[in-house]
This record gives sequence, C-alpha cells and structure tokens, in this order.
Amino acid sequence: MKRKSTLSLGLSVLLWTAAALGQAQDTPVPASENQRYSVQGQAPSGTPVSYASVTELNGMLAQLDTTSKNTQADLVKLRIERWKTDNSYKKQILTNVDSIQRNLQGALPAIMAQLRSAPEDLPASFKLYRNLDALYDVLGSVVESAGAFGSKEDFQTISNDLTGFEDTRKQMAQRIENLSSAKEAEIVRLRADLKTAQAAVPTPPPKKSVVDDNAPAKKPPVKKKPVTKPATTTTTPAKPAAGQTATPPAQQTPAKPQ
Repeated sequence: MKRKSTLSLGLSVLLWTAAALGQAQDTPVPASENQRYSVQGQAPSGTPVSYASVTELNGMLAQLDTTSKNTQADLVKLRIERWKTDNSYKKQILTNVDSIQRNLQGALPAIMAQLRSAPEDLPASFKLYRNLDALYDVLGSVVESAGAFGSKEDFQTISNDLTGFEDTRKQMAQRIENLSSAKEAEIVRLRADLKTAQAAVPTPPPKKSVVDDNAPAKKPPVKKKPVTKPATTTTTPAKPAAGQTATPPAQQTPAKPQ
C-alpha cells in the first residue's frame, strides 16, 4: 500500500510540474500578431498554413475538448470516500483527482488556445503532447484504483476518458513527427536554393594590364637648373663714438642768380 501511495504521489507531482511548465512558457500573443492569421491559419512569419493541416488540428482539439469535459464530469461522480481502502490512500487519490481537475480547467485550455493561434508551431505542439502525457499517467493511476476499489460503472466511464486522452496523444505524436519532417525538408530546400542563387551571380573578371612592346620609350624628365638671385648689399651708416654726436650731412646752398 505504501508503494501505491508513493507512486500516486509521484504521478500527482508530475502532473503539477507539466501544468506549471505549460503556464510558465505561455507567452501572450499580441493583438497585432493575431491579426496576421487568416481564417485557415497563418504562421507569424507570414507563411500560410495548409487547410488540411488546420482541419486536422481542429479535429484533434475538438476531440480533446470533449474528452476533457467528460472527464471533469466523471471525476465529480466518483465516490472515492466509499472505496474499500485505507483513508491515507483515499486522500492521495483525491489529491490526484484535484490536480487533474485543475489541469483540465486551467493549463490545458491555455495550451490549446496557444496552438490554435499557431497551428504548426512545434514548441506549442510539443507542450500539448507533454501535458497529455502527464495527464495520461495521473489519470491512469485513478483508473487503476477505481478498478480495484470502486464500482464497475465508475471504472468503465473513467476508462473511456483515459482512452480518449490516449488517442489524442498518439495523434499529436504523429503530427509532431510529420511537422518536423516537413520543416526539415523545407530547410534543405532553402539551402539548395541559396546555393543555386549564389552560383548564378556572375563574378567580375580580374583586371588585366596590357603592355605594348612597340610603344616608344618615355624620355626621362629634364631637370631644370635652379635660378640663383643676385645678392643685394646694403650699407649701414657708421655709429658715432661714445660722447660724440652725430653730425648731419652738409647741406649745399643753392647758387645765387647773377
């Protein structure tokens, strides 16, 4: 019994972790981005999504939404308190049921809405698959306990819900594989197109210098001799000796007329 209780607790923690990761990684899509999607779906980069891909996804999400609503109603109808087992195990099953209900009412609708806005987004697709995987494990433990301690009717209804989640999980796994293959093929094609475009661009020929052997040889430039300017001499008047005054030059008196 302790082993079952430990396993049930581990599954419940697994479901809480998946829900927390899904909510933590959810990024709200701005209104401007939502306007870029057409009725048939369109990726944020502007690449249109095929009608077949959107139809496939819508069918999966509609089936998952129906399974989710049926599971929530069937879990409420369970009478776990009447099961013939100890109270500690009943408490653990009730904890698992509560974690499943919170995931179906909160985390799962948010992930589905994100995938509807980006139908072929691989991270969003894988996020939904991971959440379905955690839901299947935790709900499977509840189904096992219902088969062991509950009524036959409760076991049958909750088993049908588990089958619905399993079908959607398998479809989502196949869709992720197909999307990955398609995107890989697109990357290979784009690389090939890039190489083809690069090869088609002509490369300019290298410049050539033509040497004419018959051309006359150029004469060396004649160097001009520098022109020397005649030196100009200036006479400076002698300075008077110390204690002497300079005498002005003699002035000539003009001759008187006769």
